[in-house]
Amino acid sequence: MFTLAIPRMRRCAWLLTTTLVLLLGACGKAPTALERVQEEGVLRIVTRNSPSTYYQDRNGPTGFEYELAERFAQSLGVTLEVESADSLETLFNRLNSANGPHLAAAGLFLPGSTHPQARFSTPYLEVTLQVVYRSNRPRPTQRQQLVGQRIMVMKGSHHARILAKLQRELPALTYEESDELEVADLLRMVDEGQIDLTLVGSNELAMNRFALPNIRVAFDLDGEQQLAWALPKGTDSSLLQAVNAFLSKAREDQLLTELKERYYGQADVLGYVGTTTFARHLQQRMPRYEAHFRQAGGQHQIDWRLLAAIGYQESMWEPEATSKTGVRGLMMLTQRTARAMGVSNRLDPQQSIRGGARYFAEVHAGLPDSIREPDRTWFALAAYNIGGGHLQDARKLTREAGLNPNKWRDVKKILPRLSQKQWYTKTRYGYARGGEPVHFVNNIRRYYDILSWVTQPPLEGGQVAERGLHRPGIDKRSERSPSL
Repeated sequence: MFTLAIPRMRRCAWLLTTTLVLLLGACGKAPTALERVQEEGVLRIVTRNSPSTYYQDRNGPTGFEYELAERFAQSLGVTLEVESADSLETLFNRLNSANGPHLAAAGLFLPGSTHPQARFSTPYLEVTLQVVYRSNRPRPTQRQQLVGQRIMVMKGSHHARILAKLQRELPALTYEESDELEVADLLRMVDEGQIDLTLVGSNELAMNRFALPNIRVAFDLDGEQQLAWALPKGTDSSLLQAVNAFLSKAREDQLLTELKERYYGQADVLGYVGTTTFARHLQQRMPRYEAHFRQAGGQHQIDWRLLAAIGYQESMWEPEATSKTGVRGLMMLTQRTARAMGVSNRLDPQQSIRGGARYFAEVHAGLPDSIREPDRTWFALAAYNIGGGHLQDARKLTREAGLNPNKWRDVKKILPRLSQKQWYTKTRYGYARGGEPVHFVNNIRRYYDILSWVTQPPLEGGQVAERGLHRPGIDKRSERSPSL
């Protein structure tokens, strides 16, 4: 029995080995990182909660980094899932954790050398690293004048690495790092005099300075810097290659230009005086009329903050404002428009806001279907200011110039031609102050951006957001508003 059992055991072992080899061969090689994302149907990212990256507004998630990541997810045919980290250390730890996010899209500076915790994509945005100080303090103009100053930056940030490098040149230089503060907090501390200086990217300064009247740029440090996405360390480069291909196409298709113009293009429209005045009126005047803006916005399915931005641009929320041309009230309605909108008293702020909301909704609905959001909102604002006829003239001239008449970025280049005889004589409606609607839209977009940020709901660190798109102007529930 024993001698017969040995060959049988060998045959069984051979059969078992052969079966395993066949099974393993049938399974093939393990899926790549990109294939796993597509099989799972979800792209998971980690980011920071800030106005320059990602935040929640009334319509859902928004922000430069969020929208760029959303477009990448769409290109892969998957949905986007977002989590926010309360510090850079947490962000990189999450990136490298088991079952962690696939990438970090958080306004990260491209390091000058290999990063110990991440691989970086090709850059997608160029910004300037700036030293920021308080206006009533002596302005430093060179690196040597950083010595002896109270400087604080985010812990583990590119800014901290720059200061560490600079400290080797200037041993007397001292600074602090904090893992409990965001850029907005550091800028506020400079504004209030709690610290002397901080370092910040020009894009982040542009998005945060609106309510900080005392901050100024001292000087630029280390020239132009680049932002990139970060992926976990590893040998699988499939997802990194897909990211780089997407960013390259986004640059070629001008998606990056569009996003930069949308989120940062209005940053310098108001200047320090304008932002200081707006911040004061936001505290003193806005509370009196917020309920009216909310009510009118809900009635006409318009984001109430856009109505508030229009009202501020028109009258600085002054209900008895009157222009030389006879338009009056908080929304500065003409007599004809007021009658058409059912407004009997233009100086009554509630009636004025209600009439302005109805008028804007009608203008927005009357635009051609070929104009899609977010451009549709900007076109509606321009028509609200200059009239639909002149806007049609500008779109016609835009088409004749070989540009896209359905894109605001193209039409706003042509609108100023309506005040030039060589151009307006070729139009149906003739002369118009074509530069005014461009400034009108620019200012309102900036006020709207500010209101969207300061009225966002609180977002806890690590909170996961559902997939969604930011839609300016008309509420996303409105049947009149095409989807992005």
